Amino acid sequence: MDNSYRWLQLRQTDKQLKPVLKKTFPPRPPNGWIQTVREALGMTAVALARRLGVRNSTVHKLEKSEADDSITLASLRKVAAALDCELHYVFVPKTSLEVKLKGQAKIVARKQMLPVAHTMSLEDQAVGSKSQQMQLELMAKELLDGNWRELW
Repeated sequence: MDNSYRWLQLRQTDKQLKPVLKKTFPPRPPNGWIQTVREALGMTAVALARRLGVRNSTVHKLEKSEADDSITLASLRKVAAALDCELHYVFVPKTSLEVKLKGQAKIVARKQMLPVAHTMSLEDQAVGSKSQQMQLELMAKELLDGNWRELW
């Protein structure tokens, strides 16, 4: 893949995610959103089952599987629609993807430099920290200009 296209793709994804990065999302209730919203609406499991076209026991299984993290997205979408809710599915990075990628390049560069720096110091040929930092930056840039798969 062309390097400029990869950077464009990364920055466009960062731009899409930017509004989400600044938001804080409430934690999922212990019993899950299905049961919480259903009960807040005063809706019985029987009524939700009727709206979904399933048995009452299926609603309880759905609520339990959500609380256990084993529910499927397809099931969540159906239940959300039956509760007149929207389902939003998004990965929220802890930092921008560009910052993450550049940080990962530095981690890999540091790992690559470590054996050489160690050997040089044993031979009393240690390089100053400023030179090491410049070399680290250069190696990270080379990694970012190359195949990103090598960063992981």
